[in-house]
Amino acid sequence: MAAAARLAVAGHRVTVYERSATYGGAVGRFERDGFAFDTGPGLLQVPAVYRDLFVKTGKEPLEACVDLVQVDPAARHVFADGTEVSLPNASRAGAVSALDGALGAGAGERWGDFLVRAREAWDRTRRPLLEEPLWPNWRVLGEREPYPALRRRRLLRTRTAGLLSEVGAWELADPRLTALLESHALAYGLDPGAVPASAAVLPYMEHAFGTWYVRGGIRELARAVYERCLARRVKFAFGAEVVSVTEKDGRATGVELRDGTVAEADFVVGGPPELLESLTGRGALYGGEAPEPHPAPLSCGKAVVCLALRGPREAGTAHRTVVHTPDRAEELGHIFGTGAAPPRPTVWVDRPDDPLLRPDDAHESVVLTATVPSLARHDWAAAGAADAFADRMVAAAERAVPDLRERMLWREVRTPLHTERETGAGGGGVPAPALAGADGTRLRPANTTRIPGLFAVGGWAHPGGGLPHAGMSGALVAGLIVEGPDFRGSQ
Repeated sequence: MAAAARLAVAGHRVTVYERSATYGGAVGRFERDGFAFDTGPGLLQVPAVYRDLFVKTGKEPLEACVDLVQVDPAARHVFADGTEVSLPNASRAGAVSALDGALGAGAGERWGDFLVRAREAWDRTRRPLLEEPLWPNWRVLGEREPYPALRRRRLLRTRTAGLLSEVGAWELADPRLTALLESHALAYGLDPGAVPASAAVLPYMEHAFGTWYVRGGIRELARAVYERCLARRVKFAFGAEVVSVTEKDGRATGVELRDGTVAEADFVVGGPPELLESLTGRGALYGGEAPEPHPAPLSCGKAVVCLALRGPREAGTAHRTVVHTPDRAEELGHIFGTGAAPPRPTVWVDRPDDPLLRPDDAHESVVLTATVPSLARHDWAAAGAADAFADRMVAAAERAVPDLRERMLWREVRTPLHTERETGAGGGGVPAPALAGADGTRLRPANTTRIPGLFAVGGWAHPGGGLPHAGMSGALVAGLIVEGPDFRGSQ
């Protein structure tokens, strides 16, 4: 939709063909008995991406279309040893003070110094990774690790951290700070022991640009983008599954739908790249001027538990609480090793103070989220698998929500099985943002393919997953179509 709105403003007649019955993809919503829940992302980072979209596509700014509010604290963290800390939104000094108070003198300074180094990695990678197309010389993004790791002397050798887990172990010197760092990677389905140190940009994004919430839930952001598309005369066809991309003389010329209808077009924009490859029947879509880095590892999925609670939300409750696993090695070993659902997961607990999500002030809607193996590695359809894991998530969330079980009216459990059915994402996986370093193994395929007129958009293409990156993907594709090969990136 981000690409569609921009292309329509540039003078193109745009039609969106959507296999499901509604817009928004994984930015979903579940409603029942007056309760409403976000089933995809619950918070927004880098809102400037969507502010830019609304400025470039119409007279009304983003804030005129949605009620965007900054969340404070950004998150409350409950660590394995029972220590708790609430981190203020977008305040380095506030975070330093809070961590010193909760974890002991020096903890805040180490975290603050880490954020300074993370900013350097962000400054080095922001433009090529987020605001420019993936150029044919993409290998330069993989050759150099952009995170300026501290030098560490051990056994007559000087070493620097090359992995995010090493950054935590060697530079933060506190298992709770390490858990704080690694939880930002795990939230995106990334293994801290396998991703490059450049993943430090993930907590930096939250720190630098703040954490934001849309009243009524993040689904309201999807609604606003959809309505902006309609206002720019973008047409939508729901329940319209594309079964092939049509071609003539080696160029994409449109799409064929499941019912046999053929829609002609000058340009075709879709995704994921793997799906486009199957729709063309042409084999590899990349090579030469259309770069594809090394295939990224399989993506993880999300387990989501929507809880309808009796009783009001307590005053002063944090919007988001991260309940850390008591055994991080065990959790990571299950998710990224054996492919089993972890017995004691890290759980993100969202408790928005939003009257639009509950029937009245005598009730509360809560969303629990955990990172889990996708369908490719775990059988979420097995009898009792989803409910058994939901029980573990609720048990963890009891550390954050007093009297949780006693307050529960009902729950709705969702797994990667739901994600695959509703969005078509293979295995119900959720794409992660692209990262520099690691020989390009954490990059995504380019938006331009080898077939003229065919472009890849969305979280599975450059610059990867997450709401900011998906919005930028739309901006990059629109720029490539409108300006052609001379497009140098978003301004």
